Amino acid sequence: MPDSGYPWPIETTRLDNGLRVVVSEDRTAPAVAVNLWYDVGSRHEPAGQTGFAHLFEHLMFEGSVNVAKTEHMRFIQGAGGSLNATTNPDRTNYFETVPAEHLELALWLEADRMGGLVPALTQETLDNQRDVVKNERRQRYENVPYGDAWLRLLPLLYPPGHPYHHATIGSMADLNAADLATFQAFHRTYYAPNNAVLTVVGDTTAAEVFALADKYFGALPPREDIPAGPDGRTVPATGRPAVETVTADVPAPRVYVAHRTQPFGTPGYDVTTVLATVLGSGRGSRLYQRLADGERIAQPDLVGAYGVDLAHAPAPLIATATARPGVSGDRLREGLAEVVDELATVPVTAAELDRAKALLSTMWWRQMSTVDGRADTLGRYATQFGDPARAGERLPAWLAVTAEQIAEQAAELLGAADRATLIYLPEENS
Repeated sequence: MPDSGYPWPIETTRLDNGLRVVVSEDRTAPAVAVNLWYDVGSRHEPAGQTGFAHLFEHLMFEGSVNVAKTEHMRFIQGAGGSLNATTNPDRTNYFETVPAEHLELALWLEADRMGGLVPALTQETLDNQRDVVKNERRQRYENVPYGDAWLRLLPLLYPPGHPYHHATIGSMADLNAADLATFQAFHRTYYAPNNAVLTVVGDTTAAEVFALADKYFGALPPREDIPAGPDGRTVPATGRPAVETVTADVPAPRVYVAHRTQPFGTPGYDVTTVLATVLGSGRGSRLYQRLADGERIAQPDLVGAYGVDLAHAPAPLIATATARPGVSGDRLREGLAEVVDELATVPVTAAELDRAKALLSTMWWRQMSTVDGRADTLGRYATQFGDPARAGERLPAWLAVTAEQIAEQAAELLGAADRATLIYLPEENS
């Protein structure tokens, strides 16, 4: 296995307007991935403007000065490429993978909507995309069993006023209340070259990308007064567990147990990542072995644990299980808590640790096996840590985690006194 988690070349530059450009050349196949990370997510949203970052994920496909509505997608797909965008609490990113000969097209399109969205944004477009977001909320969060779990867990983990207190989907009341000028101001504030990282990975050279980036992005003016992201790293411990029970139209009881750990990118969160894998990844995990295969109180395909990779506050570790028929929510909650608690008292074995590290190695190299996976990873590390090459640290850091570190973290951070528990019960149990 390579010593580094990123054994490809990385070259960087910064344009005069502040845009950071990252290039990783790979001549394996005639394709390039273009990935643009904006340092704006739901944690940046001021009071009364929740959901704005996510709404712009939609609006950025609705036309700009030189590109008509839906044409960005039509141009990329017509060139044989693929594209999408995502928003989370920490950032928004837009990305395309295209045949290498269409690199210039992708860069022109991204530059045009960075600098040309606001003049093209109309009330009609805004109203239409607000309706799209409302429908997304209904389809993804409100009208599916357990769909609002993330919306409920965040307030249990982070107090009012904390930047991670609300989910990226935001408040429909906030989206409805804001006028066109307010949305335009939000875009002008955050969608600026000096608040972004452009990453290109694939069949190209750094010299070509740097020249094209300067050609298409270089004339865009920087924003001099971008607000600093709020500091969410301190979350006062309440000393008492937070519990919410929801009776809803769900097929079976489900329980989520969540804890705040360490921010993504820190040594402590590397321990969390390995811990979560030991706890809840696959059939060899502790949760599966105990609750699904052993006590048989959880459905085999609906038990697991994972960390949520948030970089600017203690990131959540979430364990979850869904009950088998006849198992009560209380019994499931007790079983889930017991397995989590035992991480501090029952040592992780060498076999458990080796298995977890093998799973994480596979996951990492699967991400690194594609140009788009690498572009997203480099963009993340450039945005959040100032250096794309730090991506190479992640896998070695996971592989260095010890069983003793897992036990220490479990004892320090996973105690019942500072635990958030969300319980869903079927309506017929009420």
